[in-house]
Amino acid sequence: MAQVGIVMGSDSDMPVMSQAAAILDKFGISYEMKIISAHREPDVFFDYAKTAEEKGFKVIIAGAGMAAHLPGMCAAIFPMPVIGIPMHTTSLGGRDSLYSIVQMPSGIPVATVAINGGKNAGILAAKILATSDNCLLEKVKAYAAELKEQVEAKDARLQEVGYQNY
Repeated sequence: MAQVGIVMGSDSDMPVMSQAAAILDKFGISYEMKIISAHREPDVFFDYAKTAEEKGFKVIIAGAGMAAHLPGMCAAIFPMPVIGIPMHTTSLGGRDSLYSIVQMPSGIPVATVAINGGKNAGILAAKILATSDNCLLEKVKAYAAELKEQVEAKDARLQEVGYQNY
């Protein structure tokens, strides 16, 4: 049974949404990934959001561009956390998506990551699930330690070779 639902409005969102999936894979978190247009197939969307809890989802990661209604509508129906990923758009660079997702009415929160922030959405989902899973919490802590080690290694190289040769 999948713990996380990953849903996107278009296959053009796949490069960003696959980053979230890759992080969930890294942590061993099960997920289901779907392409559903809230505007073009509202009946399919409503069924998805209404049955997500029954399917065992604990978190939904929803990516959308332009009007970006998918994350907010998921949050209006699904009783557990929804993480919105605003997609970069050609007309407004993703600001339209960002504003649509973060400006939810009171009582319908959507945790929102950066424009095209698929990786952070996966990490946030893992952290949410880790609040009730000590094994996953240890994996999240180990991941944070890996990030720290990567920065330290880069600094050590900088100190060794200097910025001109970096």
